[in-house]
Amino acid sequence: MDGTILSSTAAAERVWGAWAERHGLNPVEFLPTMHGKRSVDTIRQLNLPGVDPEVEAAKITQAEIEDVDGIVAIPGAAEFLAALPPQRWAIVTSSTKALAIRRLEAAGLPVPQQIVTGDDVTSGKPDPQCYLLGARKLGVPPESCLVFEDVEAGVKAGEAAGAEVMVITAAGHKAVFPDHPSIGDYTGVFPLISEDGKISVVEK
Repeated sequence: MDGTILSSTAAAERVWGAWAERHGLNPVEFLPTMHGKRSVDTIRQLNLPGVDPEVEAAKITQAEIEDVDGIVAIPGAAEFLAALPPQRWAIVTSSTKALAIRRLEAAGLPVPQQIVTGDDVTSGKPDPQCYLLGARKLGVPPESCLVFEDVEAGVKAGEAAGAEVMVITAAGHKAVFPDHPSIGDYTGVFPLISEDGKISVVEK
């Protein structure tokens, strides 16, 4: 969701940057490490003394729900999603469900029939658990799925699930994934549905 169909980088980095400064971290060094992962996992990996990851993650989520300034859909995303059969796509995000819905609404994007959030898994990305659950919810094997990702943790999760991965570069993250196709946004592509029901992403 974040970085693949909507841009929330500015809002997320405002919240996380303030949090990092309060805990004596250098935001410039810290911020690139938090994208694409569950808040609780990001905080837990820091091993900060006296910090309860669950409590801090809940505070951050609430702050992110309250700050949606500047959240917009990635160009072409709304049209691309509208062209998909509603039962054939899902969102798999590290966000909580409340935050995911809030950001989708802020970006003017639909809430899908199927959604997997950080609340639904015990291990977040890069663990493939989330994408395996997403495939089950769609009723298809993961190797028949195409995962859209923008950061290393998500790409690794898609790979580990056995899915194909398409990299979206609109968010401007520095990571490069030469083993996967990439697009900047959705303005130059559309979903083509064949007679046998398979969906392909093709250039306009």
